[in-house]
Order: sequence, then C-alpha cells, then structure tokens
Amino acid sequence: MSRVAVIGAGLAGGEAAWQLARRGVSVELLEMKPGRRTPAHSADTFAELVCSNSFRSAELTNAAGLLKEELRRLGSLLIACADACKVDAGGALAVDRQAFSQMVTEKLTAHPLIAARQAHVEKIPAEGPVIIATGPLTDGPLAQNIVDWLGEEQALSFYDAAAPIVSAASLDMDKAYFASRYGKGTGFDYINCPMSREQYLAFWRELCQAEQAPVHGFEDQKVFEGCMPVEVMARRGEDTLRYGPMKPVGLPDPRTGEEPYAVVQLRRENSQGTMFNLVGFQTHLRFPEQKRVFSMIPGLERAEFLRYGVMHRNSYLCSPRALDGFYRAKKDPRVMFAGQMTGVEGYVESIASGFACGVNMARQLAGRPLIAFSPQTAIGALARHISQYDGGDFQPMNINFGLIDPLEQRVRGKRNRYAQVAQRALERIEQDRDTVMEDAAQ
Repeated sequence: MSRVAVIGAGLAGGEAAWQLARRGVSVELLEMKPGRRTPAHSADTFAELVCSNSFRSAELTNAAGLLKEELRRLGSLLIACADACKVDAGGALAVDRQAFSQMVTEKLTAHPLIAARQAHVEKIPAEGPVIIATGPLTDGPLAQNIVDWLGEEQALSFYDAAAPIVSAASLDMDKAYFASRYGKGTGFDYINCPMSREQYLAFWRELCQAEQAPVHGFEDQKVFEGCMPVEVMARRGEDTLRYGPMKPVGLPDPRTGEEPYAVVQLRRENSQGTMFNLVGFQTHLRFPEQKRVFSMIPGLERAEFLRYGVMHRNSYLCSPRALDGFYRAKKDPRVMFAGQMTGVEGYVESIASGFACGVNMARQLAGRPLIAFSPQTAIGALARHISQYDGGDFQPMNINFGLIDPLEQRVRGKRNRYAQVAQRALERIEQDRDTVMEDAAQ
C-alpha cells in the first residue's frame, strides 16, 4: 500500500495521520516547525492551539458538543487527548493547551507507521496520495501553488483574530467574581468583571477610538463574522457588546445579587488556573492600546498580559468548486484537503475533516467503498457544506444545527428539537461505527 504524505501536523493533519496509521497505512507527516513558523505559532509541538483553548460546548444540545461526541464514539485521537487535558470551563470543553499539544505530539511520533519530519513544502507532490492540512495561515509558495493548481476562482481568504491572555495572579478579585452563566459548571470556571453603565460607556468610547495595528487590506466588512475583533463589534453600536461578549444575563454579582450593566468574562486557560483569556475579545489593536483600554476593565487595572491579541490572515478554498464530499480535489482524487483551509471553521470541525480524510484515504487505497457520512450527522453535514454549498459567496462556517438535516416531525421547543436531532445523529453514527472501525486494528 502506498505511503501517504500528510502535509501539516495541526489538528486536521494530526488526526488524519493517526486514522491512516490505525488502518495500517504508512504516513510521512511533514511539518514546517520548528524550522519555520507563522506569526501565530510559538511552540514546536503538533496540534498547537493558536487562538482560544476552548473546544466549545460539551452539551449534546449544542452542535459543537454533538460533533465532539460523534468523533469520540468513532475513535478520534485528538478528542481523546482533549478529554484527557481538559480544564474546568462550565458547560464547555476547554484544555490545557500545552499539555494537549504535547500529548498529541507524543502519540503521533510514537506510532511505528508515522514518520514525522520537519519540512517546508512549497508545492503539491506530483505523485502519490497526499492530504494537505497546512491550515488557515497557508502562504508563500505553497499557497500560490495551490491557487495555480486549483485555479484562481477556487482560493479565497478572510481575517480573524485572537484574544489576549492575562495572569490570574495580577487580577483584582475584590472587583471581580467567579461564576458560570446560569450557575453551570463548578463555579470557578470563569472570572467575571462587572461594569456599571458609566464604566461601560467610558470603556466603549475608548475601545471605538483605540489605534489598530496595521493590517494589509483589512476592512471591517471583510472580518469573518464568527471571529470578529471586539473593536469592530464596538463600532457597530453602543449596545452591541452588551448583547455579545459582554452580555450580563445569567451572571448576577454575588455582592449585590443583581446583574451588572455589562460584564467581561475571563476563561481559565490552563489546568493550574494561572492564566485566563478574555472571552470574545479577539482583537487587532496595537499592543500598547490593548494594555491601555483593557486595563479599564474592573479587576484588570494592573493585569499582566501574558499574550496580546493578534490579527491573522486566514486562507481558505472555495471548496464547493474545488472539493467533493470526501474532501478530495475534484481534479485529482489522490489529493485531499483537510482543516480550516477547506472552510470548516473551528478546532473540532478541523479535527472532523482530518478524521474523514484519514478514514477515507485508507479505504481508497485499499479499494474499499468510501464512507459518506449522513447529513443527519454533524460530521456529514460539514462535508456537505464544503462540497455542496449553494447559498452565494462561500464562507467558512462552524458546525451548527442549521447545517444538519432537520427532523421530519415538528418538535416544540428549540432545546427539545436539538436533543432529538442529536439522538438521531448518534444513532446514525452507531450504524456507521462498525464500518468506520473495521480496518482500525491498531
């Protein structure tokens, strides 16, 4: 059986490599670190989380929670590692990012069928099976080669941003309080910084006027809506933040018993609870401006910023034109693409695409029929989105219940409806499980 080249050892590439190796396929895992990094990378390990440390909701009535459970039942390596490295985060699955990345790296490099080596790949291999999972920061010669190979109309780009991380020890807990929204979780998952109306308006005005870092070609309308910089959100209206990341609903201040006018939530960043990130505060302000404006938040007046927010240029394919429902290039099925460059947005979505690529590449090499996951499942709905989207301009998207086939019968209440969609999806996953796992002997 041919050796598969997997280019990129991020979330999608790591999962794809593992699924191939489990099925007896030799893998050459090519990763440009540590010889070369993007501005967002800082570690030498695989599966580095460069934005939030949250894999989002763990609840089955949330599409992200459903997708994780589907992958969990089908034997995903990276979801297993995330479960093993989780930190308290209420109803979400958040991880100690260093422990997670280290565990994934150790698992992959220890597998006898995975040969990992540092390489800066500049073009798609002309022969042999390949999975390209170089991520949304793909640039330079490889990006241009992909554009040339697929065609100009099949490669696009968008921008997103990462939130700052602060030291827990530097926070003034006389002004902040621990709580999860609606009392979920352990009660120590989030730190909340409440604001009065006067404090909020002063903060909002300074945020709207703060100086941005230079970003070539950046305009507000080009910001990806799912990861909008907080200052862009603020400029859209006085109350936009209060109905977004600074929503106070379900977070009463224990000292007053009342909900504040606005609140900034900080989520635990590591298992030790020494670092917290500002939830929803992705930004591309200049670093001194981040320090100045975010220090206006009650409790953050003397905050130590361990990492400032940064802006990234993210590249992705016009996948409905370029890829089929198995993430294969329509012009050459020996080439698959995985991860956010396909237009699946988010950590878990990237893992899901890598999982599907690894499983089906192994089956393709063995001459077996490929597995088409049902669009009644989250995994299948993502594959359909990137291959059959017909809603106008194609945009990256997180998994959501709107992508999954609706129920045939009417169900009252959103939560009840989502619960039944999730139950049906997991039943379909169980039907596919034996087929998915039949080759996974290792």
